[in-house]
Amino acid sequence: MRYHIIAFVSGFLLDMILGDPYFLPHPIRLIGKLIAESENKLRWKKADSANKRELQRGTVLVLCVLISVMTVSGFFLWAAYYVHPYAGVVVESIMTYQILAAKCLRVESMKVYRCLKNADIDQARRAVSMIVGRDTESLDAEGIAKAAIETVAENTSDGVIAPMLYLAIGGPVLGFFYKAVNTMDSMVGYKNEEYLYFGRAAAKLDDVVNFLPARISALLMMIVSFAADSGFSGKNALRIYKRDRRKHASPNSAQTESVCAGALGIRLAGDASYFGRVVEKPYIGDELRKVECEDIKRTNQLMYGAAWLCESICLIIMLVCLYL
Repeated sequence: MRYHIIAFVSGFLLDMILGDPYFLPHPIRLIGKLIAESENKLRWKKADSANKRELQRGTVLVLCVLISVMTVSGFFLWAAYYVHPYAGVVVESIMTYQILAAKCLRVESMKVYRCLKNADIDQARRAVSMIVGRDTESLDAEGIAKAAIETVAENTSDGVIAPMLYLAIGGPVLGFFYKAVNTMDSMVGYKNEEYLYFGRAAAKLDDVVNFLPARISALLMMIVSFAADSGFSGKNALRIYKRDRRKHASPNSAQTESVCAGALGIRLAGDASYFGRVVEKPYIGDELRKVECEDIKRTNQLMYGAAWLCESICLIIMLVCLYL
């Protein structure tokens, strides 16, 4: 437990300082390649009676990826601690750092912010296309800012708080388990004709593993909005959260988006285009004012505040468990 606590804190600090340097290999990219190769081998290509087979093979994909990821990460961690406890702490710290994504999320969203500040709409569209799944070619400045804000708000849970909670409970093995589930959902968990059956197991499992973390993330963001300066409204965040937290096809995504929309006094979500098809979505929040590029910075403040708060709470709980 003592070594785990040191690695948990060290990995978090490394993420806050370094982010995700592009020149370094990243295990999440390797997980993505594993998912893509597994999909190519498992997909059922025949049209007749394919639905049941697609469900079965999609479930096999989930099992194969999770077993592989947990086995490999567990082996590396065990081998490092077997060599020496200090080696184990170093390896666990690096693995923890690679699982968290707070700095990377801030860096990528701030690229969008800087392009909008410079009134470079084309570059802003390119920048936001790197962090969202929707079509961005026709977005205006407000639409670009909204897309970036929604991504930071949603990934406060998916990229920061949820993996941090799983890391605190089960170390990097459980952390990589979570990231594998999340990556599978982002790659095959679409509710379209191509992935409706094959990606169902991944999508449902992602809903399950994110159910509590999404709500904890929303609570942490709400606490930050109450404690922050006059640019945020904790009271409105609570009101919008109670009203709009279920306004999403996913049971989890609107949890943090509703808090963000309420805290900033803006309206998020609404219809969006994906792969050339417009998907109708309800609005989240009230349009007390227009969305502006500065809201990207404010959303990052909420995300960072929630991250530091969660890290502190997890650390306190682990220390109490260690010394009781």
